[in-house]
Amino acid sequence: MAQAKKATKKAAAKKPAAKKAPAKKTAAKKAAPKKAPAKKAAAKKPAAKKSAAKKSGAKRAPNPAFMKAMTPSADLASVVGDKAMPRTEVTKKIWDYIKKHGLQDKANKRMINADDKLRSVFGGKKQVSMFEMTKLVNAHLK
Repeated sequence: MAQAKKATKKAAAKKPAAKKAPAKKTAAKKAAPKKAPAKKAAAKKPAAKKSAAKKSGAKRAPNPAFMKAMTPSADLASVVGDKAMPRTEVTKKIWDYIKKHGLQDKANKRMINADDKLRSVFGGKKQVSMFEMTKLVNAHLK
């Protein structure tokens, strides 16, 4: 009986060791594939930069819709002037006005604090985001 107990103890001792070995192998297998895709992704990035560099070398034609002269409304004309001008110029002039009067929020630079002139353009809002600003300004162009 003593021999039977020793045999079961040895078998029990061998079983956990056998289970641990395959677990380590699977962990090793999992680690290897994670490294391989990272190398592949790194290899793809320089190729993308090369194609972007080729595109930027060619001269881009501006979109004619952006260059079309638009007439500002009376509210917007008090900020940018009453002459007809493209959307790009309107945006530049609004940003010049914002910077000149210090209307960009100090804590969150994406927010624009409206003064009396801009409040009428922004639909009565005291503060708008720079992304919302373009939408609101476009409503004042004809």
